[in-house]
Amino acid sequence: MASTYDYDDAPTRHDEQTGPEGYDPNFVPDSVKSFVTHLYRHIREKNVYEIYEMYETSFQTLSDRFFKDSPWPSVDAVATYVDNDRVFCLLYREMWFRHLYARLSPTLKQRIDSWDNYCSLFQVVLRESLNMQLPNQWLWDMVDEFVYQFQSFCQYRAKMKNKTEQEIALLRQFDQAWNVYGVLNFLQALVEKSTIIQILEREKEGLEQFTATDGYDYNGGSNVLKVLGYFSTVGLLRVHCLLGDYHTGLKCLLPIDISQEGVYATVIGSHITAIYHYGFANLMLRRYVDAIREFNKILLHIYKTKQYHHKSSQYEQILKKNEQMYALLAICLSLCQQVKLLDETVNAQLREKYGEKMARMQRYDDEAFAIYDELFSYACPKFITPSAPSFEEPLVNYNQDAYRLQLKLFLYEVKQQQLLSGVRTFLKVYSTISLGKLANYMEVDEPTLRTILMTYKHKTHAVDSEGKIISNADVDFYIDDDMIHVVDTKPVRRYGDYFLRQIVKLEGVMNEMDRIKLE
Repeated sequence: MASTYDYDDAPTRHDEQTGPEGYDPNFVPDSVKSFVTHLYRHIREKNVYEIYEMYETSFQTLSDRFFKDSPWPSVDAVATYVDNDRVFCLLYREMWFRHLYARLSPTLKQRIDSWDNYCSLFQVVLRESLNMQLPNQWLWDMVDEFVYQFQSFCQYRAKMKNKTEQEIALLRQFDQAWNVYGVLNFLQALVEKSTIIQILEREKEGLEQFTATDGYDYNGGSNVLKVLGYFSTVGLLRVHCLLGDYHTGLKCLLPIDISQEGVYATVIGSHITAIYHYGFANLMLRRYVDAIREFNKILLHIYKTKQYHHKSSQYEQILKKNEQMYALLAICLSLCQQVKLLDETVNAQLREKYGEKMARMQRYDDEAFAIYDELFSYACPKFITPSAPSFEEPLVNYNQDAYRLQLKLFLYEVKQQQLLSGVRTFLKVYSTISLGKLANYMEVDEPTLRTILMTYKHKTHAVDSEGKIISNADVDFYIDDDMIHVVDTKPVRRYGDYFLRQIVKLEGVMNEMDRIKLE
């Protein structure tokens, strides 16, 4: 999972030619020579296990040991150790730039060079027949980092106030670098060229084994294009969420059935990114039930498995996304009180983190809106404005414009819900009530009450991806003549989880007792 610090929070930038003081791009330590030589050999031999170990473990170890505050050796310096292999050099540069973004602060020229490298790498994947297999983790990281660097570039470009004349000249000269259409076109081209949509369709008919083999080709072929195409569907969802186009984002993810186990779930970063953006998009489209259901599943999964990622370089990102999704879940449940959809473990964690705030959010006063604002700002994606800046004086920063617009739309929706809180309160008390009586209680006339009830119906229903109307209401009703009939939606109590937890606790106590030696 790519790092997500803001550009202003990154370490001090260094000179783009020489790097930090004392950095020699042509000096290659013996350990690095051995690393690139062995990695190159394993890639040629399609030894996925060894490639994964070197990529996930050795690269991080060497980075910590030799390159904590400096870039790796330049690609020209290591090319001689890998037979000047063009594809390997493109892969090495992709890792080189990823390390630079994570540990240092890229200059504008380096951002542009990284874009050029991605263009070259993806063009090779799209146009040539690659005879290699790479670990799914690496292929996901390529797509994830590609989208992250696009997001980072848009944020950087939008901060025009303190740009130097040289930076403005470079922005004018390389105006196609990290262009939104270029980014979307590459991701879409990977999806189409890989035929991943058709592959997943055939898999449903039992004609493919893509998920069963985790996307790998055990017949001597390559998995690179197929898996990059697969992960690009998640990448497209993320890009469209950053742009505020939630309908299109969810449409891009449709080929992947997230209700089932899939290749996306084999890489923790891909799994979390897919569900986080899926849930957020559904929240913004008022499909609260879908968002709650998927947030519940992923949060339970993280709760059960996070200890296995403790040593991973992505561990902090996993914890951060975990906290953000709890904040989004708190928002969803405050707007649509479907607590029955939650697992007891997730519900307990949620109440511990946000129980007090969720109670205050039900009041719909200024304090409640401030909490909605706070949680949304903490948990939302870093929205971007993809258009090129105006180079006319005076130069202004516009990096917060997209975020402010999305926050405004969200809070407008919350304010509309305020009108409905009184209706819901009365509907929960009665099984039937006349329009006149309810209008009297709410101190409005009957025509106004009918309008409020129609608004309630509208706000508690949404349109799903197939165009069907779905209900988010925990309390529903219908009107027959002048009588309101409330539909009973009492949740079915589930006792299974409770008994399972008590059985596990009992087994734990019995195991502890077995260890005690009686004198």
